[in-house]
Order: sequence, then structure tokens, then C-alpha cells
Amino acid sequence: MNTLVTLDWIVIAIYFLVLFGIAIWVILQKQNTSEDYFLAGRNVGWFVVGASIFASNIGSEHVVGLAGSGAGDKFPLLIYELHAWIVILLGWLFLPFYVRSGVFTMPEFLEKRFGPQARWFLSLFSLVAYVLTKVSVTLYAGGIVISTLMDISFMTGALATVVLTGIYTVLGGMRAVVYTETLQAVILVFGAATLTILGLNAAGGWNSVVETAGPEYMNMWRSMDDPEYPWHWLVLSSTIVGIWYWCTDQVIVQRVLTARNLKEARRGSIFGAFLKLMPVFLFLIPGVIALVLKMRGELMWDKPDEAFPALMMHVLPAGLRGLVAAGLMAALMSSLASVFNSCSTLFTIDIYKKIRPNVSEKQMVRVGRIATAVVVLLGIAWVPVIEKLADGALYGYLQNVQAYIAPPITAVFLLGIFSSRITNKGALATLFSGLFIATVRLTLEVAKDSLDPGSIWFAIADLNFLKFSSFFFLYCVAIAIVVSIFTQKRSDKDLEGLTMNTITDKQREENQNSYNWIDIVASLFVIAIVVFVMVYFS
Repeated sequence: MNTLVTLDWIVIAIYFLVLFGIAIWVILQKQNTSEDYFLAGRNVGWFVVGASIFASNIGSEHVVGLAGSGAGDKFPLLIYELHAWIVILLGWLFLPFYVRSGVFTMPEFLEKRFGPQARWFLSLFSLVAYVLTKVSVTLYAGGIVISTLMDISFMTGALATVVLTGIYTVLGGMRAVVYTETLQAVILVFGAATLTILGLNAAGGWNSVVETAGPEYMNMWRSMDDPEYPWHWLVLSSTIVGIWYWCTDQVIVQRVLTARNLKEARRGSIFGAFLKLMPVFLFLIPGVIALVLKMRGELMWDKPDEAFPALMMHVLPAGLRGLVAAGLMAALMSSLASVFNSCSTLFTIDIYKKIRPNVSEKQMVRVGRIATAVVVLLGIAWVPVIEKLADGALYGYLQNVQAYIAPPITAVFLLGIFSSRITNKGALATLFSGLFIATVRLTLEVAKDSLDPGSIWFAIADLNFLKFSSFFFLYCVAIAIVVSIFTQKRSDKDLEGLTMNTITDKQREENQNSYNWIDIVASLFVIAIVVFVMVYFS
């Protein structure tokens, strides 16, 4: 396999100089208020919002893991990359409620809708989930990329990247994150598109790839009896996970809340939805190409998660290798930066400010920086643990875990927005019982090999994760409704603008004035592409 040469290193060096130049320029700007530090002063345009959404989502775990899915006979996971229609849902359904409420965080919105207990739950739950999943999975994927590209140890590459990312995130806050993410998105798209084109050329074109892999390999819809990905449970579970991730998760929604108004925020989500379609062509297809070249004996890799970096080192010329390597490192850094900043926002706004309500704006920014630094240190502490993670199925692992996290939060947000009848006690019953059930399922799944195959515990652990997630969501909806029926609801006046049936005529008019026919056509165009891809790969 080729290695990086002097020209590649020069390109990488130029990229990082530009990146840190942007970060330094942002750091030198005045950021004395919490709104400046955590939401970039709420003054970001739609293009930067959309690029930031894309860069936050497409981290190295997607680059490595999605290509690994393409190379490892997990094509049905493509459906998670067709969630552009759910990003459209964020802009049209959820976003007006978030903007009207004037919140910084999703737990803060839950407090306005249900009460302080719901806020505390989601704040603490999100912080733990981010540190144990998003940071660790991103570092693991980054370690694979960096060790493959640069022929250095996993530990050295992962540590260097997490420290560099942490520095500009701590100092620059959200503004540094969104503007550096815009550059990273451009580099990543250009680099991956180049790799796809040259990879197809090396494989003899798309028809040759399909012929070698076999038409059935490209089918994302498996039968209802498939043990891994039955199509009906896949559609249901992926939609539940998609709504949680794209419409209620702090990392994504925080990007939209940086927009200067609802119009820019919605257009940013539409642009982000369009960009979300690209991973299908930029990362999944290169994984299939890498598999085809391996089948022909022209490329060697051991695990599916190594397919993308192996392909780029094989087909790209000097200079371009450096650019794509920079793009991959950008993906790692943008994911980490997003999580770091969102963790600091959650801690500072939802925990520290609640404990010390009279704290000054300057102190909040200082605490936000300290919180980011702590998350960076926790990420570093996790590096030795990440190195021992199961290899070769990163993307599938990620979707598996998210399938247990998503149902209770998705149920509470959806029901809470659609009906003012859902009560605080209904929401809390759903969240706490949902956390218990998810913990039990994960524990049993880890310990499955030691369980009695004839026991009920083994049956729960062995149940297909997509089927489990779908039934789990139905349980969450049912418990929220049943408990709410028997408990006292808040008055509609207290919930004004927070639910569908408490929107005032003035708020409805403001929402209608925030879009035009261009936004509608653009949204329908994105949905049409999603439908086309679903039909093509069937």
C-alpha cells in the first residue's frame, strides 16, 4: 500500500494552518456573553448552519463505519443515511417550537414543556451518553484512520487530534466550531467525491462494480424474515432513531439554534438535509468499491472498517492523498468539536446555572471552557479503553446502541409537541422506565453468551435489536399516554407556543412569514432524491 509522501504532508500542513487561522481569528473576537460562546451570538447564516449540521454528523465514525458497512455486507444500514427527510422534519415541525421558546439546549426546552425534573434527566443522561459513546466512538474511528494513513500508533494519533481539537473548542466556543466545520465540510466532500470517482475508474465503472459484487448485494431491503435487518422493523426503528438524533439531540439542534432567525434556521436545515444525502455516494460506495477490488485481488485490508483509508491510499495520487487525509482528520475533529461544545453547553446552562442562578455572563463562559477541557480529558482517558473495542463493525454497533437510547426521548418530544395533554408525570414515567429498560437490554446483550439459552433473559437479549427498538417505542408512547390520563395537565396558558394546540394566531402568522415557495420546493426536491435512492437500491 502507498504511504504519504512529502507533497501529502505539505497539503496537510497547509490545511491545518488555514484551519487554525480561522480558529484564531474567531478566538480574537469578543465573546463575553454566554450567547456568543454557546450559540455564536445567534447570528449565523443558513449556509454555515447547513454545513455545520453536515460536519457535525459526518465524523470519522461515519467515514470509517459507513464505508465498512458497504464493504462488509451491511447494505441495509444505508437507510440511516437517507434521514435527510427527517432533517427536513426538524426545520418544518420541531424548529418553530424551539425558536419560539428561546432555549439554548434541549433539556431547557423540556423544562419549559414539562418541568425541571425532565430537564435534569435529559441533561445528565446526555452528558453521560456523549462521553461514553460519541467521544469514544469518534476517537476509535479516528485512531483507525490515522494509524492507517500515517503509519503511527493508534494512541499517538488519537491523543494528538483530541488535544488539538480541544484547544480551539475551549478557546473559541461555538463560533470557532461552526466556522471551522464549514471548512471541514467542504474539504471532506471534495476529497471523498474525488476518491469515489477515481475508485470507480480503478474498478472499471459502476456497472463493473455491480457485476462483481452482485445485484443482490446492492439491495438495502431484505425480507421480513431476515435475522439481521428485516425491512419493516428497519424502517420503524431507523425512523425512531432518526427523530431522536436529528430533531432532539443537542449536538445537531444547537447548530440550528445559532441562526439569526427562524427563516435562516429552516433554510440551514434544508441545506443540511441536502448535504446529508452525500454520504451514500461519498462513503458507502467507496466501501463497495474497496470490496470489489479486494475480491479481484487488487487491494488488501483485514477488517471492513479499514476499507476507506485502504482505498484512498491505493487509488489517489500524491497531493490528493494528503487532501483526503486532511478531510478525514477534519471529520474526526469536527465531530469531537461538536460534542465538546455541546457537552460544555449542557453542563453550563442546564446544571451550573441551575445551581447558581445569579452567576455572571463572564463566569458562565469561563465555566463553559472548563467544562470543555474536562470532557477533553475524559476523552483522553477513554483512549486505552477504545483501543480494545470490537473491530470491524463500528457503524452497526453505533446504530445498535442508539436504538435503545432513542425510543423514550423520541416519544416524549413527539407527544409533548403534538399534545398539551401529556403531563410532567407522564414524561418522567417514560424517561425513567425507558432508561431502566434500555440498561437491562444492554446488560443482557453484553452477557448473552453466559445466559441459559432457554431462559426469558436470553430471549430478551437475543431479540433482534430493530424489533426490540420498535416495541420499546410503542411501550414508551403507551406509558406516557396512560400516566398522563390519570395525572393533572398544565394550563394551556403556561404552555403557550410549546405545543400544536397552544400556538397563538400571531405565532402561526410569524411562522408562515418565515418561508416561501423556494423553501417548499427545495424540501420536496430533497425528499424526491431520498425516494429515488430507496427505489434504486431495491
